[in-house]
Amino acid sequence: MLKNKLNFPNYRIPLDTVLQAYKDGLFPMAETAESNEIYWVEPKKRGVFFFDKIRVPKKLKKIAKSNPFEISVDLQFNEVIENCSKLTSTRKDTWINNTIKLIYLELFEKGFAHSVECYLDKKLVGGLYGVSIGGVFFGESMFSFVSNASKFALFHLIERLKVGKYDFIDTQFINDHLSQFGAIEITNNSFKRLLASSLRKNSNFYKYNPKGFISNKLFPLNNKII
Repeated sequence: MLKNKLNFPNYRIPLDTVLQAYKDGLFPMAETAESNEIYWVEPKKRGVFFFDKIRVPKKLKKIAKSNPFEISVDLQFNEVIENCSKLTSTRKDTWINNTIKLIYLELFEKGFAHSVECYLDKKLVGGLYGVSIGGVFFGESMFSFVSNASKFALFHLIERLKVGKYDFIDTQFINDHLSQFGAIEITNNSFKRLLASSLRKNSNFYKYNPKGFISNKLFPLNNKII
């Protein structure tokens, strides 16, 4: 894993630098929430979702029929990234520091970053965010305050990207949670070849529906998109 260290207190990294890093296969992380510095990370192996390899457990397909959550897109980006960075009893620290937040808030303002939000009884209970460039969605982080919330955010994202003609989702690293839905691990060289090809595409994040709440007719898994 390659790490290039930047240490500039309250430094706002130029947007072009961030976008070029993603195009080169790197992404930013911080050692702790309290640090000002970030690292550009390039893993030797990369986690990815290919849309023809997605697996949705029967239990979750059954749950989807009851429309358990309201889902919106790009309505609460700031709240999503804040919740992804919260410390919990099981997570004593986080890689999302203030420098990271500034990066993604600017990417969101410029139309490169997006969020998916899940609500239960009108309360935000889960979500995710990431970066869209060409035909690739670079997944960054997700959170869940109730069972299955982040899963349904992920399912909606997958359906949205499939409709928008994206090639794949970069999950950065892979874990058991992602693997159960079909994420796989590939070499960095393979990832870069895929990336170079997919960056040339002009995929449409809003083809599924525009910014805002999603109607039940478009609710994840109901139209058998995945």
